[in-house]
Amino acid sequence: RLPINTYRQQRRGGKGVIAAGKNDEDFVEEILVANTHDYILFFTNKGKVHWQKVYNLPEASRTARGSAIANMLQLGKDERIQAYVPVKKFKDGFLFMATSKGVVKKTALEQFSRPRRGGIIALSLDDDDELIGVRMTDGKQQMILATRKGFAARFREADVRAMGRTAHGVRGIRLRQTDKVVSLVVADDNQSLLTVTKKGFGKQTTVSDYRLIGRGGSGVINMKCTDRNGMIVSVHSVIPGDEVMLISQK
Repeated sequence: RLPINTYRQQRRGGKGVIAAGKNDEDFVEEILVANTHDYILFFTNKGKVHWQKVYNLPEASRTARGSAIANMLQLGKDERIQAYVPVKKFKDGFLFMATSKGVVKKTALEQFSRPRRGGIIALSLDDDDELIGVRMTDGKQQMILATRKGFAARFREADVRAMGRTAHGVRGIRLRQTDKVVSLVVADDNQSLLTVTKKGFGKQTTVSDYRLIGRGGSGVINMKCTDRNGMIVSVHSVIPGDEVMLISQK
């Protein structure tokens, strides 16, 4: 965390300054602008959510590497941060969640307004399931679930009724055998979906090409997965001019 005035204004075409220190194998994925009294909700793969006030995050210099957020939260065994959402006020909105088994759930933001030291349950999961994504919505969006075997289902958020915080959720997509959901995206027809496979192949498709279906359907083919290109590992929304960084396991 550092004051926004650390970054001085420059003219267009300038070289810029170092935004943050990092390890050789690390990179800056996103920069958030928040008030010191805002909250950041951290969601784990086990379906729990933890709070941190922005002012509790350690302040450091512009070139410092920072601290691992996992060291500031009471995470359980095999628990890792899967998503985060900045929040100013706990009202007027929903949190939309998806799991690897294709379960989705929508819960009013206000139900997350009472933090506990060890975190609270964001949704109840089956033993062989895990949370893969969380998005803040207004209740009127369209969502896309993308799977590792190359299918994608686009449906109205309104097809998912609002549920209590500890509810299990409902089926968002009907998965083929051994398939699982890898990404949750808010559909925007002005954007494209970038799909990347395990063997480094990728493609970009306009969001409008994905037809709207009912919640719980099998979806449409997003990308044909073969021995040549491998299974899907991630799907993200992009706009023209975006730059993308891909990192391999090695």
